[in-house]
Amino acid sequence: MRALISVSDKNGVLEFAKALEEMDVEIISTGGTAKLLKDNGVKVKGISDVTGFPECLDGRVKTLHPSIHGGILAMRDNPSHMEKLKELDIEPIDIIAVNLYPFKETISKEGVSLEEAVENIDIGGPTMIRAAAKNYRDVAVITDPADYKSVIDQLKKNNKIDLDVKYDLALKVFQHTANYDAMISAYLKEQVGKNTLDETLTVTFEKVQDLRYGENPHQKAAFYKEVGKQRGTLVDAIQLHGKELSYNNINDTNGALEVLKEFYSEPTVVAVKHANPCGVGSAGSIYEAFIKAYEGDPVSIFGGIVVANGEVDKKTAEKINELFIEVLVAPSYSEDALEILTKKKNIRILKLEGIEERYKGYELKKVMGGVLLQDTDSILLGDELKVVTKRQPTKEEMEDLVFAWKVVKNTKSNGISLAKGKMLIANGPGQVSRIWALQNAIRQGGKNVIGSVLASDAFFPFEDSVQAASKAGVTAIIQPGGSIRDEDSIKLCDEYGIAMVFTGMRHFKH
Repeated sequence: MRALISVSDKNGVLEFAKALEEMDVEIISTGGTAKLLKDNGVKVKGISDVTGFPECLDGRVKTLHPSIHGGILAMRDNPSHMEKLKELDIEPIDIIAVNLYPFKETISKEGVSLEEAVENIDIGGPTMIRAAAKNYRDVAVITDPADYKSVIDQLKKNNKIDLDVKYDLALKVFQHTANYDAMISAYLKEQVGKNTLDETLTVTFEKVQDLRYGENPHQKAAFYKEVGKQRGTLVDAIQLHGKELSYNNINDTNGALEVLKEFYSEPTVVAVKHANPCGVGSAGSIYEAFIKAYEGDPVSIFGGIVVANGEVDKKTAEKINELFIEVLVAPSYSEDALEILTKKKNIRILKLEGIEERYKGYELKKVMGGVLLQDTDSILLGDELKVVTKRQPTKEEMEDLVFAWKVVKNTKSNGISLAKGKMLIANGPGQVSRIWALQNAIRQGGKNVIGSVLASDAFFPFEDSVQAASKAGVTAIIQPGGSIRDEDSIKLCDEYGIAMVFTGMRHFKH
């Protein structure tokens, strides 16, 4: 029996090689792996001794040779294959232990050059492991050091490796190479700013963790992350306290972070329930911002998600601790704040640096039989805001209009957001009718709606929204415009003394 071992990840390889040697398995190896094994007393046959050809081109060409690939690909139960090996003086290779050049680790380094990244694209490794996986009935192929033990245990017990084990190992190979090639493709596209909407779509994600269940207890689920640096996103967070995040926790927290990233210029706190903002406040401090976020909807925040873009101090922690919060995320916490917050075992506390950094990427949604792909909605406003009414909004109203626009942008459509004093008064998310969304928001906001401003994620198709807003005490409106009946809404606003601003850009969120 012969084994070829050539690995970038050296974890466990020495123990694996020694165990094979004890079972009289001949070991072939290359480069740094061969040196490691030889230096530790393992007898190794160099790749050039097998091929009769020296490694060349700075190691770019080592294993690409018939003496290697013939030994891997020959089907042992095919007489003509075995006769051809004998004729060409090629010996079969029964075990391949290979993992690939560290491309992911290379591109994850700060300041890595394109040339360095390209040099870490493996060629011989993928070819060998794919060949071995294709011939899995006769060859065991190992790409993950975690599988060394099971292979050794099988050999010690049965002097062979079971077919079902070899099949599983082969499956891992094609998952591994698909991931590897997708990483390379994504990196190279990123270097030239290439659009993601190509003729074919291949994406890769790596598992962060298995989840207890999905949206509901009967659904299986896991959390995956994009490959590469994703600072300021949930996959980069460090959990300081509490039990594992659930599927719904992750989805809702991500929604909260999407809202928070709109508010990078001043202390802001966002509360989210079922992926929709239920409380948002901006102020001079995180404490004041939290009070605003809480007072906007002190009912819905219960059992919700709270995210902040500044340090949580003792005073803020004491107020948070009065509530039941599922998840709390902030860039930092004072020591006394953590001491207070960790007294509750059920709150999940996450530390996330770079929380203000905008995510630049794409959104992927699975539908039956296919996927939808789009750029992230990273633009807030159009080229310029256009006041379309006779009355201009005051400075305070304009600040609140932009505030409300940031919230409604991240609210499920049809969405209406009401704000006053940089505080979300009420939200009307996810209705099939725009007037219903507005009516829900007005009912929720109550007397606080008087003197507030209104943001609508899309234009008003009818006059009813302006009429309802005026009756409730709304003083200014921001909306995309673009309806064939815009003039009707503008005339009504002029009649009621409401200032209205068009953005020229809508923000549906489905």
